[in-house]
Amino acid sequence: MQPATLRKQHLRAVFIVMACMCLFSLAAGAQADTVVPGNHRLIISALKPGLRQYLVYFQNPQTPKQLQYFWFWMRDVRLETKNNEPVFAIRQCWLGSDTNAYRAVYSLNSAKDFAPLYHSETARNKINAFNWSPRGIVSADTVDGNARKDFRLDFAAPNFNWNLDIETFEMLPLAAGKAFAIHFYDAGSDIPKYVLYKVTGSELITTLNNEQVDCWKLYTEGESRGTKYSETFWISKKEHELLKEEDAFGGGFRYKVKLPGLAPDLLKRFN
Repeated sequence: MQPATLRKQHLRAVFIVMACMCLFSLAAGAQADTVVPGNHRLIISALKPGLRQYLVYFQNPQTPKQLQYFWFWMRDVRLETKNNEPVFAIRQCWLGSDTNAYRAVYSLNSAKDFAPLYHSETARNKINAFNWSPRGIVSADTVDGNARKDFRLDFAAPNFNWNLDIETFEMLPLAAGKAFAIHFYDAGSDIPKYVLYKVTGSELITTLNNEQVDCWKLYTEGESRGTKYSETFWISKKEHELLKEEDAFGGGFRYKVKLPGLAPDLLKRFN
């Protein structure tokens, strides 16, 4: 057997062991539903095509008279056909006060189970583009100037695109007491991992004209680069819309609020 084949088999075995350890740890804390492409836990019909726009801002309690950053995020979900198969084509554009904050993202996912097929990100004048399958992810060699042209990673199990967490959450079968172990992967990073999300309750939040919308609260916590964080998402029970997000990390907070449909469609001006 060739050394390269042995290395691939070794890496695959490591992935399987780590995934099993992660699932065991999750199961010990809560009875979580495992969510991976192909096991049809997502309610695909709940993901509605259309434009979502979010105001994203940061707050540090140490500087109470100042908001540190403002971003404007646009996420456009469309149903299209690629290679005679229905797909979700999702385009994102992130705008900030600094051009370094700009990011353009384009993702393709199967309309059958939301399995990732393609993902590209353009930021700081660099493009990272990948072809994605249940077996692994590789650089998209046909994309000119791809900064990750030599990237390749084999998967032990299929996973979802972590960059599309909002869209994934909107398809979860949320209910009181539910927990979900979602197999996520951030394109170009080290390895996929299972992330535990728990429904911690529900809450009425006020929108336009003092209308109250009943939402599920979805919660997760973890550690990234040595910093602990928590994230809470408010998702409407009736329409499966993510209306609000609050993240806590490093002593500060990030908020994400969905804007009403009357907000100007800035994405049109970029196409």
